[in-house]
Amino acid sequence: MHTMDLESCSYVLPLLTCCLFLLYSITCYALAAAAGGGGSCGGSDDHAAPRSYPLVGCLLDFYRNRRRLLAWYTGLLAASPSQTIVVDRLGARRTVVTANPANVEHVLRANFGNYPKGKAFTDVLGDLLGGGIFNADGERWFAQRKLVSHEFSARVMREAVGVALEREARARLLPALDAAAEGGGGVVVVDVQELLRQFAFNVICRVALGGGGGEVALALPLSRLAAAFDAAAAISARRGAAPVAAAWKVKRALGVGSERRLREEVKVIRDAIMEFVRDSSSRRRREQLLAAARGRDDLVSRMAAAGYPDEAICDMVVSFIMAGRDTTSSALTWFFWLMTRHRDVEREVLDEVDACMGDGGDGGGLAGVDLEGSRRARVLHAALCETMRLYPPVAWDSKHAAEDDVLPDGTRVGRGDRVTYFPYGMGRMEAIWGADAGEFRPGRWLAAAAAGGGVSPFKYPVFQGGPRTCLGKDMAFVQMKFVASAVLRRFELRPVAPEGSPEFVPLLTAHMAGGLKVTVRRRQRQNGTCET
Repeated sequence: MHTMDLESCSYVLPLLTCCLFLLYSITCYALAAAAGGGGSCGGSDDHAAPRSYPLVGCLLDFYRNRRRLLAWYTGLLAASPSQTIVVDRLGARRTVVTANPANVEHVLRANFGNYPKGKAFTDVLGDLLGGGIFNADGERWFAQRKLVSHEFSARVMREAVGVALEREARARLLPALDAAAEGGGGVVVVDVQELLRQFAFNVICRVALGGGGGEVALALPLSRLAAAFDAAAAISARRGAAPVAAAWKVKRALGVGSERRLREEVKVIRDAIMEFVRDSSSRRRREQLLAAARGRDDLVSRMAAAGYPDEAICDMVVSFIMAGRDTTSSALTWFFWLMTRHRDVEREVLDEVDACMGDGGDGGGLAGVDLEGSRRARVLHAALCETMRLYPPVAWDSKHAAEDDVLPDGTRVGRGDRVTYFPYGMGRMEAIWGADAGEFRPGRWLAAAAAGGGVSPFKYPVFQGGPRTCLGKDMAFVQMKFVASAVLRRFELRPVAPEGSPEFVPLLTAHMAGGLKVTVRRRQRQNGTCET
């Protein structure tokens, strides 16, 4: 009797699983089509309400629309009287998807305790994030949030973040764009998205690991660490979008395919950060004394002083880097693209930046607006908010109900159900923003500010809302305004792609498919005086 070795089995079992699933899907689809429904739960007609079939639910249409879930969900939500739909499919938890601000407020604030991230969420991201703040619930989350809140004080933003932004801009970002402009302003093509991702990654590493104005002392180049984060984040995102979760779980158990690659990249990340954390241990007491004398310290030292073990510190650093590396670069990529399409808005932004920076934009002055200038840049703030309304860095976020509940619009939520709020779709709802919801119009934010009420975070949950409101919101705006002012004041960007909207790709954080390829020309700027 012949036996199959383990290596052969590791490939046969996933293949067999996929074949059985394919056969099952084809059979179910044929039965649904024979029933006259075409196997639809929304289908190609985005204006139909979700429909399910026995056993398979919405699985077939979900799979068919898996590469266009944003458009599919947005169409279904726009057609729903309550801006809420229920997606029930084989192989996944019952999911309530909502673009209703009242429901969002209920989940994020009013009944916050009933909607943790949940085990289903933490399973997907657990290999990458461990027990860090963005993958934690309950008391562990609360303790970590309290500790990390110190990283977002005005003093830290001025001393650590400001220094890191200035250094990275002067050392890498601006020279790269200047070299492209020097090359002919129409000949050399650069990918602004990639430049921004590298910039944001280096800045957040300096802030999280205490590099400040110097280099971060890691055992491998930051570029290799960034590549590992890219791969691990992409694979983790595909886990969450898998039509049947069992597929990636089987591959993980067997250590094959993308799950094997994920394990390898996570090891690169965690080995590098753990080595940094452990190497810091021998220097911590001396550094903490020096930090106390300076009046500030870094995240790693603060967690060590609080008694956290090295593994927990590593988890927190990974979460901190993940949160800061792609969110601002994603928003800025779309911001710069929108500026090339709306030169009138770009001119308003430039006039404001010139007024706030005066003659300080070149030479020995700051590269971009500082903390005080950032607070006065109201037009730039409005343009960034409007960018993220249409192109949010996180397209959707989910919680899982701890107990049965009923949302304000009457939708029933069962224990264990996933509840997904949908910033991407909310930004396109005419019921929320009016008939011009699909237009880029920063003036809506200036009007809201002038009226004194602002915009509810539950209508615009880009930074979440309630107890889990993003701690890094102010830091994100400081960074985005610094980069926007530093780049626009010096350079005019001209996209090389044809007219039309680039593809918005929603992974853990969204990005622009193919990058933002531009040519660069030096700008003749006008100086002004900063308003008081």
